[in-house]
Amino acid sequence: MCNLYKLKNAPAEIAALFSVQTGTATNAGGEVYPGYPGLVIANGKLETMAWGFPFAQKSKRTGEPLKPRPVNNARTDKLDGFFWRHSFAERRCLIPLNAWAEAEGPKGGKTRTWQSLPDSEVFAVAGIWRESDEWGRCYSMIMTDAAGPSAEVHNRMPVILQPESYETWQEGSPEAARALCQPFNGNLVIDRTSDAWTRR
Repeated sequence: MCNLYKLKNAPAEIAALFSVQTGTATNAGGEVYPGYPGLVIANGKLETMAWGFPFAQKSKRTGEPLKPRPVNNARTDKLDGFFWRHSFAERRCLIPLNAWAEAEGPKGGKTRTWQSLPDSEVFAVAGIWRESDEWGRCYSMIMTDAAGPSAEVHNRMPVILQPESYETWQEGSPEAARALCQPFNGNLVIDRTSDAWTRR
């Protein structure tokens, strides 16, 4: 599952590429981790939101509330579940990125493998968003089964959307949006690095 992606382009450039207003967008800092702010396109605007829906936790020892955990990926086969279904039905968004990373290698020595599209510096993957008491607006990335070169890296991958599908994903019926949740069989750039997986 994707727990790291990058977007190095400035908000004004992203807004121009996707023909939307800038909205509340601010620079996201390049690498985006769960719980970090990232850029999403929702309701015709480029917005800054927190990556991950907050999941309430309690201490097993004391029963006291703990800091919420960001749930940053939503599997396509779980979209009808209580945690996701209202956002999927009513609040779908685009997540622009340059590449996403998966961890590869032995435990304790995992490295970053980046995946991107060969002919698109910036592309969009499917997302959903909602308001939260904990972090304000937040979003989650939609994941499907991996296919093609991506399946050599991990068994799941983000739902990559083509530009002609952007409107359907955001404005179409849930049934039409669900039909877009397919593995991507196109060409991908796989960049296996020696960079440690651990957060910098």
